[in-house]
Amino acid sequence: MIGFAPVECEEIGLAVTELASNLTKHAGGGEIRLLAIEADSRVGIQIESEDNGPGISDVERAVTDGYSTAGSLGAGLGTVNRLMDELEFRARPHSAGLHVVCQRWLRSRVKNFPVRWLEFGAATRACRMLPENGDAIILRQWEGHALTGVIDGLGHGQFAKKASQAARQYIEQHFDQPLTSLFRGVGRTCRATRGVVMALARFDFARQTLAVASIGNVEVRLIGGTERPGFVVRRGVLGLNAPDPVVTEHPWTSTSILIVHSDGLRAHWQGDEFQNLAREAPGIIALQLLRKFGKTEDDATVVVAKGAKP
Repeated sequence: MIGFAPVECEEIGLAVTELASNLTKHAGGGEIRLLAIEADSRVGIQIESEDNGPGISDVERAVTDGYSTAGSLGAGLGTVNRLMDELEFRARPHSAGLHVVCQRWLRSRVKNFPVRWLEFGAATRACRMLPENGDAIILRQWEGHALTGVIDGLGHGQFAKKASQAARQYIEQHFDQPLTSLFRGVGRTCRATRGVVMALARFDFARQTLAVASIGNVEVRLIGGTERPGFVVRRGVLGLNAPDPVVTEHPWTSTSILIVHSDGLRAHWQGDEFQNLAREAPGIIALQLLRKFGKTEDDATVVVAKGAKP
């Protein structure tokens, strides 16, 4: 017994149903295998779907919600992508067909954190004269780790919001997965939207490190650390033409301050302009940066993280 909760079992069952439906609709049948797995102190389930059908010429496009070659709603592989933590398409030697491998990992159910490691603050506002905000914020903490970031849907208004919320919902469902997996899953999820740019930062409290990855023009700054961080920002749009992100790791100390903001903030503010704010709580820092450097003609969002005071 792996230990999934009833709602998680229902989600896994739905993923199996979608894969089985694809076998009958597109390949005339095939085989589905379920296997208990363990890796890096985690346990989970692996589902494999394999057939001898004609295959899919563009599997990444097939993950897009609404795409179908059989007159259906086109939600099958997109649903699998959202419900499973990993989704991989493997080539079959000497055969067309399709070999799908996906995993779902059991998550810790610890809800109480006896030690408060971080303090977070955020401030956001929509583009002037628009009711919808195309930016979204990620703030999650679990046993020994935390994840934060900013997602910026392309453009403004309702369609930018639709894109950023699709990305946020995917991350909320898979927050404890590696950064590269989160970016890949968001890219697949956002193919049916206008796309997003995004920066994520993952804290590891035991190792006192911070891992950062970014696609597009979301700014990341690390202030007060022991080194000058070398963040690698890759051009592209998740859901359209994004490359794989480059994940860099940096020391996190009690004096470190992380600032992540969308391009609705002017990016050229200097450290001396921030110096007087550094002593403030993260929420005050975020609000003051937004007020001072935010652009009224764009959605603007700031997230700040600091080490918690004893």
